[in-house]
Amino acid sequence: MSGWLIAALVAGALVVGRTALALIRAARHPVVARTSIVTANEHTETDDRGAVRSVQSAELVLPEDRVQEIWTPEHLERLARTYWRFLSRCTLGLVRVAYTPAERFVVLVARPLVLLAFRAPEYEMDAERGRVRWRIERGLLVARRGRAGGGYLEIDVRRSPADAAGDVTVHVSVEVANFHPAIASRLSRFAYANTQSRIHVIVTHGFLRSLARLDLAESRVGRFAPTRTAARR
Repeated sequence: MSGWLIAALVAGALVVGRTALALIRAARHPVVARTSIVTANEHTETDDRGAVRSVQSAELVLPEDRVQEIWTPEHLERLARTYWRFLSRCTLGLVRVAYTPAERFVVLVARPLVLLAFRAPEYEMDAERGRVRWRIERGLLVARRGRAGGGYLEIDVRRSPADAAGDVTVHVSVEVANFHPAIASRLSRFAYANTQSRIHVIVTHGFLRSLARLDLAESRVGRFAPTRTAARR
């Protein structure tokens, strides 16, 4: 399946899905944080080798006690799952994530249409910063030179000290680095910038804005769940 067709299918679902998702969130989950996007829409760079780096960031301002409640490895894992849930919901289930103990697969409807395959996530967390990183292995959206070549998707969260009002600013960024898109390799960088790249930015900004409701999904794996009894579905 061509990159153009994949992009068209996802874009069509995205238009409908974003509206439906916004209505569902508004009805079920009240806003608990002030959220603002702090990166430009086109914050994407391509180096001389054709490797892409794209970073989208937001700042969430919320009470210190709420931050303390969620500043745990379990909630970092849930944040990671929330990203995949958002991707699936806003594309009306067209794009999904499949799990194995060693890998994560972003699929178009179902395998074997694997858009992106990642190694199992790596987690780091301390009192001020948390990070989850998925290393890119392969997939229909990955050029040959970018397979198992060090590319990754990462969510990074950093918290500031509480201000005089008792609020904490949490900086959340989603980064794709050293990614070699198949569309750019087979067609052109212009084609990539105006299809897959734009879809990624739209989805990521939507995900960042959705965090204002702190509706964090339950992990499918439950690596850091207190009882370690979370089951994959």
